[in-house]
Amino acid sequence: MQADWEIKSRAHACARTAREFQPGEVFFTMLTRDGDGFCREDLSEEAWNSRNDNLQPFSFWKSKYEPPAARPPEPLPRDDAEGLLRRLISDNDPTYANVRYILALMLERKRLLKPIESEDDDMLVYEHVGTGETIVLANPHLGFDQIPEVQREVTLLLAPDGTV
Repeated sequence: MQADWEIKSRAHACARTAREFQPGEVFFTMLTRDGDGFCREDLSEEAWNSRNDNLQPFSFWKSKYEPPAARPPEPLPRDDAEGLLRRLISDNDPTYANVRYILALMLERKRLLKPIESEDDDMLVYEHVGTGETIVLANPHLGFDQIPEVQREVTLLLAPDGTV
């Protein structure tokens, strides 16, 4: 099974033409395989329509560009589900594959992550609704009997004294 992929942010310009996207402009995101990983390209509608049809993407989707909003500073540093997921993806410790999966499902339920179709059942692709970042996770194919234990682990990690 492949390792989790690092989070890639939405681009602010077309990967092919380098033209900056305008607020509300339609653009396409394309994921292609790149060795053992993935390559993300954000393309203007013109670049998308003129691309080489022989290049078959792993996954693609259409979005409207919105410039990123300024993030307010955190009043107190705390580890929420999104922060924990980002940290666990960055650490890429295989021990936490199940936890990353449950955290992604939690964020999907909160409508912070939007699932994107992919051809590979062993990989899960998400787009962060607020930032447009792409997140690719290994699908651990958890059984129903495994979920309660992983949920307990997530709860402990999200507790104020939780440690990873």
